[in-house]
Amino acid sequence: MSAILEARGLSRRFIGGDGKPITVLSSLDFTVVPGELVAIVGASGSGKSTLLHLLGALDRPDEGDVLLEGMPYSSLDAAGLSTLRNRRLGFVFQFHHLLRDFTALENVMMPLSIANVAEAEARERAGAMLEQLGLASRASSRVTLLSGGEQQRVALARAMVHRPAVLLADEPTGNLDPPTATRLHELFADRGNRGDTAMVVVTHNRDLAERADRVMTMEAGHLREASAEVMLP
Repeated sequence: MSAILEARGLSRRFIGGDGKPITVLSSLDFTVVPGELVAIVGASGSGKSTLLHLLGALDRPDEGDVLLEGMPYSSLDAAGLSTLRNRRLGFVFQFHHLLRDFTALENVMMPLSIANVAEAEARERAGAMLEQLGLASRASSRVTLLSGGEQQRVALARAMVHRPAVLLADEPTGNLDPPTATRLHELFADRGNRGDTAMVVVTHNRDLAERADRVMTMEAGHLREASAEVMLP
């Protein structure tokens, strides 16, 4: 199966406090196929989030390139990258980044509104996504009145509503209690099994990693194939 997301020779450096460059990623190669759930594990500070930012077109590499559906990010200007993020990528983070003054439904509608989808269609699609995630009864509630697990499900619905090619998640359940986190892990695995959306999830959670199709370990700026057993309990 052809790759839907591909990193070629990615390198990323930052300047440390002593003024010297620190290499976080070094000539990294990585591919993801449609519908695949890939978990990326590794020590804190190993470069996992940096990689996710590059894959999500939130940052640019010092060397190398990322291709989504065969389109190199390097060929796109700022407007083109913004369009790609809005239409072909979905993002879920540990802290939900929801619009606090809006309802669950309005939050999920937001990516569709940005993409100029008609309001009636956006409302219908957002409502259907919330229903799939068990939140139909909470659609009209302001997100500040929802539990942490409900808010994270709203964030997942928002990330999935525009049917992205790839969903990127950074410690998506790290702030939740174990039972709620387990429910979210099931939802991630279920969404990956339902369609062609691929998922790349940075996590320290063994349960989530065990549900992945592949587990990759970040070490010294490179990724290698691993298993959930490499993780701490």
